[in-house]
This record gives sequence, structure tokens and C-alpha cells, in this order.
Amino acid sequence: MGCWKQEKTNTWAFPTLILCLYGFFYMMKPSEPFLTPYLTGPDKNLTTDEVTNQIFPVWTYSYLALLFPVFLLTDYVRYKPVLLLQGLSLIITWLLLLFAHGVVAMQVVEFFYGMVTATEVAYYAYIYSVVSTQHYQKVTSYCRSVTLVAATVAAVLGQLLVSLAHVSYFYLNAITLASVSLAFLCSFFLPMPQRSMFFHRKDTSEPLPGADKGVAAGSSHRPSSCQEEKSPDPAARGPTPQPQAGNARPHSHMLSVLLQLAKDLRDCYSSRKLLYWSLWWALATAGFNQVVNYVQVLWDFRAPSHSSAVYNGAVEAIATFLSSVTSFLVQYMKINWDHFGELALGIFSAIDAGCLFLMHFSTNIWACYASYLIFKACYMFLLTIATFKRFGTGHSGSVFNLWQLLRSHTRDFHDQKHLCAGLMQMPKENSEILHRAAEPG
Repeated sequence: MGCWKQEKTNTWAFPTLILCLYGFFYMMKPSEPFLTPYLTGPDKNLTTDEVTNQIFPVWTYSYLALLFPVFLLTDYVRYKPVLLLQGLSLIITWLLLLFAHGVVAMQVVEFFYGMVTATEVAYYAYIYSVVSTQHYQKVTSYCRSVTLVAATVAAVLGQLLVSLAHVSYFYLNAITLASVSLAFLCSFFLPMPQRSMFFHRKDTSEPLPGADKGVAAGSSHRPSSCQEEKSPDPAARGPTPQPQAGNARPHSHMLSVLLQLAKDLRDCYSSRKLLYWSLWWALATAGFNQVVNYVQVLWDFRAPSHSSAVYNGAVEAIATFLSSVTSFLVQYMKINWDHFGELALGIFSAIDAGCLFLMHFSTNIWACYASYLIFKACYMFLLTIATFKRFGTGHSGSVFNLWQLLRSHTRDFHDQKHLCAGLMQMPKENSEILHRAAEPG
């Protein structure tokens, strides 16, 4: 029995299955499209001004403060403990949403949700530490697809329960709590990785966990487009600075890790095209998160939830489906993105800007819904291309974290509480809100 269990956990299928189950339950949150109506409704009795100016901005600051230390902690503890932390943070978030009241309690909710989003890097990085490189494309597809499916199912379920069964938002949050609790349980069954990108690097003579014996764990066996632009020979970059096992002091080990991180970033961003795509990704994602974080406030202003039918769940479901389709179609496009990538960035970014301006000038809720659908589909299409351009490197974790940090600073600079400032005070609040919402990033 013990041999069978060890063999089971050493294959790529078992950790992928468990991680996909974790991702499904983690994204199965039917209450999310209805967060603003829930907070401003009879359950919490918060005002729109309190939600937009005092509660939502806490997520930005906590996410910014936690991102880089969580990234280093994720690598140091080898991913799984951080996934456990994420699951626990999800449970705390929804317990507070269900049973706590007041502005301060909801600010604590936003802090723990900032912890949830800061630890997302562990979900996407974990699987690459336990499977061989030959399975990277397959497991990436599975892990990405299951989260999109879960988000779509959750949005549809939430809309059906609200529109047809007239279920209250409180019970939608109870369903979400049950789902994230299952995700937390799934994380216990994940095999513990034996290596990580920086703190637990393995010699090339050691096989990856679950990998074929011929596949080494060294970075020279990972795809590295940014290295190739500098030198086609990975050995030309010189030996990777690593501390000697057993006699290296902890601070020397940390210094070598930080030096390796800096060297990876220098090597990768010697590519001008990679720098352009990464800069777009950081700025566009900051703007996208601003829109997503406040679009429910905009919808509630256009069609107040206490007097109008709410279709937030249906819109989110359609938006996720369209995003999945556009992302999926990228693989079938025989286009040289090195030549036409910047043109695609310009065209689809202009479309996104047009959608934001349409939401600004339109007073029709259906026009706002349609603009959001187009906006999200175009963003996800470009994000798929940008991900391919950026993460076709052997240093994807450090690259990912750097631009996560930059986008957090950008979003923090355009603080969310200024997005809807004057909502309750300005006589022309409609124009003011939408003008600020149309500002990218």
C-alpha cells in the first residue's frame, strides 16, 4: 500500500488533479458578483460611500504590502504552506462577511482578501515544482481551464439562485464559504515539493519530483527565450550562485537568492520587446483590477439593486466565457507576434479605452454590461499573448512577481477611493464617477 501511495504521488496526474480540485473550489464563489449589493443591502447596511472610500481601498494597500514578502515566503516554504494559508484566509474572509458587521470588520475582510490575492502566485507556481517540463503545457492548460470553468459555473449558479429561487445574498455567501472550505481541505492532499526556484534549487544531477530521470531540475532545462536573446548557450551565463549545503550562513543564503533574482531580471529584461509586453501587462492589469473592483458600484448606480433586477452574475458568466474563447483562440492564430504584437496591443487597448468611455457617457445599464463584456474579452486576449511573451522564460516566477509588484504600486497610486469620490456629495456625480472609471490603471 505504501509503495502504491508513493507511486501515485510521484506522477504528474495526482498533484495536477488535486490542484485542479483546489482551483475549482477556490474559484467557485457564487456570491462574488453580488458583493456590492450585499454590503449596501439590509444584511450589512453600509453606504456606498463607506464601501468605496473606506472598505475597498484596504484590499489595495494590504495586497501591496504583502505581495513581495509572500513571494519570498512562497519560495522558501515550497508553495504548499502558502496554499494552506490562502485557503485559511478564504475561510476567514467569508466567515467575517457572513457574521461580522460594521466598517472596521469589513476592512478586516479586505485585508484577508488581500492575503488571498497575494498568495495566488503559489497556485500557479506550485505545479511546476512537482512535474517534469514535458508536462508543463498540459498541466498549465488544466489548471487555467478549471478556474475559468469554476468562475463561469459560480456566476451562473449565483444568477439563477437570485433571479429564479430568490435566494438572499447571505446564503450565496454561505455557499461560497462551503466551497472555499473544500478548497482548504484539498490543499492538505497536495504532495510537498522538494525544490523551489531560489531557496531550494537542485543540482542538475537530481531529478524533478515526478519527472523522468532524464529531466533535470536545473534552470538550463527550462525554456528561456530571454536567455537565448543574450546567449544561446545557457552555460554562457556562468554558474548559478548557490550556497554550499551545510556551511552557508542564513544571511549569505538570502543574499545569494536576492543576487540571483536580480541577475534573472537583468538577463530577461535585456530584451526590449519583453520589457514592452511586461510594462503593458503591469499597467493594463492595474487598470483592469480597478474596473473589476468598482464595476459593481457603477452597475448599482445605473440600476439600483433595491429597485431593479440584478444581472451581475449573468454578465460575469458571459464575460468569463468570452474571455475563455478569446484566450483559447490565440493558440490557433498563425501570427508572428514579434512583428505584429505592438499593433495588436494598440488596437485592442484602444477598443478597451472606447468601452470605458462608453460606460462613462452611457446612462443605459445594458450598454454598461455590453461594454464590460467587450472590455474583459479584449483584455484577456492580450493578456494571453503577453503571458506567452513574458513567461516563455526560465525565470517566470521572478518576472511574475516584479510586475505584480509594479501593478500594485500603479493601482495604489491611482487610489481606489478617488474613483468614486463625490458619489454622495457632487450634484453631477454620474459624470464624475464614470470619468474616473474611464482612466486606465
